[in-house]
Amino acid sequence: MRKTTLAVLALLAVLAAAAGFIVYQSDWFQREYIYPFPYREKVFYYATEYEVDPFLIAAVIRTESKFIVNARSPKGAMGLMQMMPETGQWVASQVEQEGFYPGMLNNPDTSIRFGAWYLASLKKEFKENEILVLAAYNGGRGNVSQWMRQLGWDRGFRDIDRIPYKETREYVKKVLAAREHYRLLYGR
Repeated sequence: MRKTTLAVLALLAVLAAAAGFIVYQSDWFQREYIYPFPYREKVFYYATEYEVDPFLIAAVIRTESKFIVNARSPKGAMGLMQMMPETGQWVASQVEQEGFYPGMLNNPDTSIRFGAWYLASLKKEFKENEILVLAAYNGGRGNVSQWMRQLGWDRGFRDIDRIPYKETREYVKKVLAAREHYRLLYGR
């Protein structure tokens, strides 16, 4: 009797694990819990306006803030796209946004607009090399330019593992992986 009970429990555990795996792998679960896409209309609007891949923007938001509107990093980055207030001030001047104050970065529209514009700016600077663009978004455009000079990188740089900052290396990998998930889940 005891062996039968253990066998039934083991079978139930295997069935539960299999069912859980199937649910986890489903597009519904992935969209709902792993790769949600709130603010999709705003992302697509600003992606079109600034000619940036909308799935890259979504991946940056997921990686930076997990779509938490009032997210704030220990270093002071704010909003969905985790922009530093100083960068926000600079972007505001570039896009002619009058009356900018740091709290505006917690507004989803402003955060996505400024973040998309900033990604487009980096895309132009780094000749559309997404690895360099993302490294600059995370580690600073000045640092990436310095690495390029010091380490002999050109605009065709592809070796993520050569990025000197571990945090930036991991960030670039996470964003690029998330972008592929967003393309698979929402690109249809």
